[in-house]
Amino acid sequence: MSTGPGDPAEPRMRRSPEFDLIAAIRERMAATVAGSPRAASISVGIGDDAAVSEPGGVTATTIDGLVDGVHFRSSWCPPRSVGRKALGAAVSDLAAMGAAPGEAYVWLGAPPELGTEPILELCDGLANLAEKIGIAVLGGDLTTAPALSVSVTAVGHGAAASDLVGRRGAIDGHALCVTGELGGAAAGLMLLEHPDLRERVPERTAAAAISRQLDPRPRLEAGRALAAAGAAAMIDVSDGLGADAEHLAAASGLGAEIDLERVPLGAGVAEVAEAAGRDALDLVASGGEDYELLCAIPRSALDRCALAVERTGTRLTEIGRFGDVGGSVRLRLPGGRSLPASGHDHLRAR
Repeated sequence: MSTGPGDPAEPRMRRSPEFDLIAAIRERMAATVAGSPRAASISVGIGDDAAVSEPGGVTATTIDGLVDGVHFRSSWCPPRSVGRKALGAAVSDLAAMGAAPGEAYVWLGAPPELGTEPILELCDGLANLAEKIGIAVLGGDLTTAPALSVSVTAVGHGAAASDLVGRRGAIDGHALCVTGELGGAAAGLMLLEHPDLRERVPERTAAAAISRQLDPRPRLEAGRALAAAGAAAMIDVSDGLGADAEHLAAASGLGAEIDLERVPLGAGVAEVAEAAGRDALDLVASGGEDYELLCAIPRSALDRCALAVERTGTRLTEIGRFGDVGGSVRLRLPGGRSLPASGHDHLRAR
């Protein structure tokens, strides 16, 4: 039925494609709220002008962003992976604080030519990871942009400020430890940006490395376990082992020494490095985006921390020590040589 001049019926509001897309996104995010361990504290979720929650305790808040052509390339990073990576990178900062997962807010900028389906695929990837790790996606914004861009604000929680761990807290003699394995994301990036390399490594090896690059898993459980077991300072390995070790040491006015031979290699790192004519330890030292946790641990708490991390399904490895070594980080190679503590620079394009 149509309305016209003099009709008593009100004209129906026409739904725009934008409203339809937002409704579809809201539907995808609803499960992240319902399944969140903190669902009872959420009064108003996604779909209103603002979210309302009653967190209690203290909160830790962080923001991270990805831009096509800077942090990934759409030619090799599908939309679903962009969503997972955007959320994973932000939540990894919460893991480094030892915070419990809480809420996330997402800004998405998409070029007009992208179309609806890739946007929904991106949201599916983001929602899938959010459900797995217990993050409730409570809101965000959608705009046009020159390139696909995603920014995630993530909020974590603790009972008290003393339950959280910052970068500052290391002292001379503390052990420098890392969770899991390093270098896998850098190896995956090399394979994605240089497809010819994939022909030189086993298919299974390539798949493992590429998965590490496209599907990061923040160490939330390990972060909380380390905080409770006595870790003195933490940071996530996002910019590279050398660069992040420098950040961690500088926060406490110290230096550090790292024995690269003791750093656990990620799956496929040695094979990809050999195929590319690179040193695997160089990938470990300068490659970022592994999102493992780098931490300072008092020697009296080492065994306790290692056991706590093991219970979360990964391992903790001592790779060096903090000390008064001129305020720098030394990455020691076999034979006494050293590598510079380099890593990703956020103000320099890839």
